[in-house]
Amino acid sequence: MEKSTHPPAQGAPEAGKEQFQRSIGLISNFSLGFTYLSPLTAVYSLFALAITLAGPPAIWWIVIAAVGQLLVALVFGEIASQYPITGGLYPWARRLWGKKYAWIAAWVYLWALVVTITSIAEYTSTFVASLVSFSATPLHLLMTSIILLAVMMGVNLSGTKNLARVARIGFWCEIVSVIALGIYLLIFHRSQPFSVIFDSMGILSSSGSYVGAFMAASLMGLFMFFGFEACGNVAEEVQDASRKIPVAMILSIVFGAISAIISVLGYLLSSPNLRNIVSGKVSDPIPAILNEALGPVGAKVFIVIAIIAMLSCILSLQAALSRLIFSFSRDQMLPGSRWMAKISAHNVPDNAMIISCLLPVIFCVWVYFQPDNLARITAFAVIGIYLSFQMVVLAALRQRIKGWKPAGEWHIGAFGLLTNVLALAYGIVGIYLLAQPADSPNFIDKWTVLIGLAVVLIIGLFYMLLQRPYGKSNAPENDAIEHAEALRTLRRQEGSRR
Repeated sequence: MEKSTHPPAQGAPEAGKEQFQRSIGLISNFSLGFTYLSPLTAVYSLFALAITLAGPPAIWWIVIAAVGQLLVALVFGEIASQYPITGGLYPWARRLWGKKYAWIAAWVYLWALVVTITSIAEYTSTFVASLVSFSATPLHLLMTSIILLAVMMGVNLSGTKNLARVARIGFWCEIVSVIALGIYLLIFHRSQPFSVIFDSMGILSSSGSYVGAFMAASLMGLFMFFGFEACGNVAEEVQDASRKIPVAMILSIVFGAISAIISVLGYLLSSPNLRNIVSGKVSDPIPAILNEALGPVGAKVFIVIAIIAMLSCILSLQAALSRLIFSFSRDQMLPGSRWMAKISAHNVPDNAMIISCLLPVIFCVWVYFQPDNLARITAFAVIGIYLSFQMVVLAALRQRIKGWKPAGEWHIGAFGLLTNVLALAYGIVGIYLLAQPADSPNFIDKWTVLIGLAVVLIIGLFYMLLQRPYGKSNAPENDAIEHAEALRTLRRQEGSRR
């Protein structure tokens, strides 16, 4: 097995522990983050909702969320560069704050990833039903979702190189289905002026203000821009990880924003009945737009490309979740840690990967019995990921105030503190928007996002306090300043030897 290209001080696992082979380059790492981010999935899932809530100006949430998450990615980039360790958020939170703090951050992130995989599998199954023309009954969707999850698990188990290959295929499918299609619609089927993106079309919130309506449409942007952190989840499998992972994260967001804007613009400006979409008279506008622009055959081709892109998204999500579970288990943080902290001959954490497939299957069965819960658990996934992200951002800010100067191969220098503060402010606003009560008289439906988050936090805290899993590992913690100094000393020594 190939040795790590990083010195031990970079944060690699201790000698004798299971280690990965570095076989992922920059393009594959970027493709992994981009397909996990999957602008196609967010646009297709939330376009109608956002447009009916705020009209065409809802597109500006893509720009707002992209800028905000780019700030978060810059913070993550400096952390990942100093700590290029598999697992991403968990080891970062541990090294920036401590083992208990890391436990809670990773626990929330773990379940948010499980629910996200469930949601994407369920959404993909509806595409499959449309393609092969079978009835989208709960049983058919359950069986399809389980098959899709199992097939993607098989690809993941076959090795990191196949993961990278499929991620690249998914990347190009995303490009075709969002950028190429968006440009085609804009050039050949535009029926609205570009100024329409500033036209609220008379929409007002219940309080009589457009601001409230615009804020309600934030989910389209907030849901779209996570997934870039997957570039860091596989850090020990990336060549020259300290330099390449931050770049891959930034590229994921930039290309994601460009492709999503082009896609949404294409749908908005090519719709001759845009007011009917805004008013809700057209409940599923994207298929209607595609059938009119591409015809039945062209729409089917698009669906095939979309399915491949969404399957690649599931693949990337499974890879990210399995590496988080592996990293958690390597530090003996979960029941069955010894079993889940194994790496196969294919350079894959097989057992952690199996769990990464089984947990979403359980949620798919739950959705079968409670179909209305899909929207609820999807909303929980977004706020759970935002909360875990901001726990890492807060931990980084705490270390900066104490004097930490990131010492990885990639950093943003004097702008680090300001970027960190702005990233935290953006995250807090995002969490606030996601936590807003739904418009429902039912208490559970109204507060479902916060209830779900509270359940996960309470269970995690009880397990942490009763079982004390954080005490079973002697892995380093709260050492950002010391580790940065050690890296600088190591570089000075290497420079003097040259």
